[in-house]
Amino acid sequence: MRVVITGASRGIGAAMAEKYRDRGDEVIGTSRQGGGGLIALNFDQDPDFSALHQAVGDGPVDLLICNAGVYPDKGQSLADGFGADLWRQGMFVNVAGPFLTIQTLLPALEKSQAGKIAVISSAMGSNDRAPGGSYVYRASKAAAVNLTRNLAQDLGPKGIAIGAYHPGWVRTDMGGDNADIDVDTSSTGLVARFDALGPQHTGVFETYDGQPIPF
Repeated sequence: MRVVITGASRGIGAAMAEKYRDRGDEVIGTSRQGGGGLIALNFDQDPDFSALHQAVGDGPVDLLICNAGVYPDKGQSLADGFGADLWRQGMFVNVAGPFLTIQTLLPALEKSQAGKIAVISSAMGSNDRAPGGSYVYRASKAAAVNLTRNLAQDLGPKGIAIGAYHPGWVRTDMGGDNADIDVDTSSTGLVARFDALGPQHTGVFETYDGQPIPF
């Protein structure tokens, strides 16, 4: 299987890349700066997909994992926080980033016998879970789920399945040291979810351990 993972330099992305390589899959990974076997792809600015397109070449992509993401408004105050720059960054990286990557790799996904796309979202994007705060992150992750649901309709006739996934509250740079689970637990669960993804499940929004999340 040929797998493309954005945001593969650390945390969950790096762990998933390692698991796929360990089982013999080909992995093409990206990071902001590139290097270390990864392709440079920076969603903080107008992304240049030429290097990724060249790496994929004329071959298929069997699984695209849109993992790159940011949490720019952690700890912001409603009184004076959540500036326009944070909205621009959060919505572009977390929503436009996956869409533009999918659009770029759509021909390669169509070449696969059973192309799949996994969008890493968050339970914080569920409309049923709205305790306040983190407005940029929550809104962007909700939009990522909406994007996934709509793409499921358009990609279904092409034989491509897509799902949105909550990786859990993970002990990473983003999740912090007090998070619930470690990277191995999250990445193992996510790989299992992606293996199970197919036409009958397209448009799902679920956790790393297979629990459905209210939209």
